[in-house]
Amino acid sequence: MKMKFTKMHGCGNDYVYVNCMEKELPNPNAISEYVSHRRFGIGADGLICICPSEVADFRMRMFNADASEGKMCGNGTRCIAKYVYDKGLTDKTTITLETLSGIKTIDTIVVDGKVTDAIVDMGEAIVRTKEIPMISDHYVFMDQGLAIDANHDVVYNGTAVSMGNPHFVIFVDDVEAVKLEDIGPKIENHPLFPERTNVEFVQVIDENTVKFRVWERGSGETWACGTGACAGAYTTIALGHAGKKDQYLNVLVKGGKLQVKCKSDDHILLKGPATLVFEGEIEIPSEIMHK
Repeated sequence: MKMKFTKMHGCGNDYVYVNCMEKELPNPNAISEYVSHRRFGIGADGLICICPSEVADFRMRMFNADASEGKMCGNGTRCIAKYVYDKGLTDKTTITLETLSGIKTIDTIVVDGKVTDAIVDMGEAIVRTKEIPMISDHYVFMDQGLAIDANHDVVYNGTAVSMGNPHFVIFVDDVEAVKLEDIGPKIENHPLFPERTNVEFVQVIDENTVKFRVWERGSGETWACGTGACAGAYTTIALGHAGKKDQYLNVLVKGGKLQVKCKSDDHILLKGPATLVFEGEIEIPSEIMHK
């Protein structure tokens, strides 16, 4: 099967996008794993399908590089807004998008007829452990110790929060010094997170700026994570480390800069770029489609 695709990224968080408005892909999980490989495929953090919706303007299905399906992707939603506007699938500059974590509203910024940036209403942060989900006797798990070894010798203080997908936010003095490939998988697959979790290490730069590195469940370290930026910003403000409500907090990621605003009504806005990389066509082997 030949599959037409568009490669896009939001601050380096890159996905392969496919127009599924007329026909959905067979076995998209396996296709995501195939095309995401950075040596044998297109190379991406995953696959995003743009589908029709009965309750919103469009519907998103997103799949990680390990073939698992994700519920939400903040950078991916901005790129979808660019895709559908730039390709004439809509003339709206504000669209609604159905995701597995609810309907999101996206406001686009258009320059010379093309979307350059977008602002996504990501909804409210979820901190109740049962809803994240996290197995804990605590109603919320905020700035508390999490042991990552059997003997409880290695403990990281962190905060569990969901932005439609689970996150564990840890503050450190220097994010570059974190051995992310070692620590990330241990927290991602921690038994207290039944659906696994994303992991953010956050460093406060100044009163308006934080820097983070992220380990995404199913993809490993990525250059940006929209839901992670929101989880990190929410935690930063809630713990009084930096930022204020109703003001944008700068979030520096490996691939650039995102901005997050925690509003007084508890909704969180994510602002950032959406960038086209290239378009093409790839042959998907039949054994992948029927894997």
